[in-house]
Amino acid sequence: MSRIGKSPIEVPAGVQVQVDNNKVTVKGPKGTLTQQIEDGVSVKVDGNTITLTRATEQKRHRALHGLYRSLIANMVKGVTQGYKIEQELVGVGYRASTQGQMLDLVLGYSHHVVFQIPTEVKISAKQERGQNPIITLESHDKQLIGAVAAKIRSLRTPEPYKGKGIKFVNETLRRKAGKSAAKK
Repeated sequence: MSRIGKSPIEVPAGVQVQVDNNKVTVKGPKGTLTQQIEDGVSVKVDGNTITLTRATEQKRHRALHGLYRSLIANMVKGVTQGYKIEQELVGVGYRASTQGQMLDLVLGYSHHVVFQIPTEVKISAKQERGQNPIITLESHDKQLIGAVAAKIRSLRTPEPYKGKGIKFVNETLRRKAGKSAAKK
């Protein structure tokens, strides 16, 4: 049995969950999310708990059981609390600014990198004197905010020698010693 899939999901007050034809819709104070469920897994709402059951013990159904339970739990958390990701620009001259849903980045290239952010994601860029610029993403959709953060990071991934690039706040990077360590 999937231990993740078996555990019920608690629905807080102010959140509405609807299930019709393998489509789960979760409405809350921060927004509305929907998820299509495949045929091997069924969803049942009893009062303020959601339980998922699978049709058979096939490996595929066992995997989908835990997957959909996690996705629905993330949806419930997203519409109540939301998600927040902070990224840090490490490098001399690296800057970030926002104009509406446009993120303008200076990352050491010969040109500015302009990135369009989806409307479901709120973005802000903060830069204090003597500190690295911080990009803050907030959304109720965990999958979308993770994809946007990964795309922003891919514009200049941190390199292992000096650590320059876009990294997540509180992320530790594995650093390499460089050429001077090899000569000893």
